Amino acid sequence: MAELHPTAIIDPRAELGAGVSVGAYSIIGGGVEIGEGTAVGPHTTIEGPTRIGRDNRIGSFVALGGPPQDKSYRGEPTRLEIGDRNTIREYCSFNRGTTKDARLTSVGDDNWIMGYVHLAHDCRIGSNTVLANNTQLAGHVHIGDWAILGGFAGVHQFVRIGAHAMIGGGTMLRQDVPPYVTVAGIPPKAFGVNVEGLRRRGFTAEAIEAIQGAYRTLYRSGLPFADAKAALAQGAGGRPELELFAAFLQNATRGIVR
Repeated sequence: MAELHPTAIIDPRAELGAGVSVGAYSIIGGGVEIGEGTAVGPHTTIEGPTRIGRDNRIGSFVALGGPPQDKSYRGEPTRLEIGDRNTIREYCSFNRGTTKDARLTSVGDDNWIMGYVHLAHDCRIGSNTVLANNTQLAGHVHIGDWAILGGFAGVHQFVRIGAHAMIGGGTMLRQDVPPYVTVAGIPPKAFGVNVEGLRRRGFTAEAIEAIQGAYRTLYRSGLPFADAKAALAQGAGGRPELELFAAFLQNATRGIVR
């Protein structure tokens, strides 16, 4: 049975799985689906269409599934999807997608999203990420698995952040950040490979050395960006970690932080 505080307002069209709890004064709208074991804190609003998976922990004063903050939006059907086992702390706001993209804002599994984080329309967040307090993402931002963004980081619309990247607190990004790379500062600069993060996730010493070699080709060889991309694509050699790096660069239409 769901555990619903008597002051919570639940639209009869909402679908709540077994063991869902909803705190005091929260509002769950029509078109909302919440999976088993998810806990919603007090004073939180979830609008539909929104689908939330199982075993999530959603804090107080959170706003999920609201319409996109886009002047061209005219009420078209768009949605928000959130996976399993995410922690979403107080005062976060996630907007639905727009027709300018795939009509979808999405969050994967096992993410740790701290207070006051904003996900604008059409953002795509992978799994196992950390978004620290006051991280602010503009529309159409994509973040890969295991990426970490420090507090007060800001990301311009359409920017992509690759898997395992690490962004320092207070950084303002206007260009893409390749996988594995550590970036910080205003203006942002690359400071090497996120070696400690890769070790913690089980990357072998050989794999880390190969990634560091790719980093040197991109950032230390003096090659123009187009030539560095070509060299990395040619030298990936069937290694998954290098293929991920090379493929990301091929799609870096905004350029990269260098």
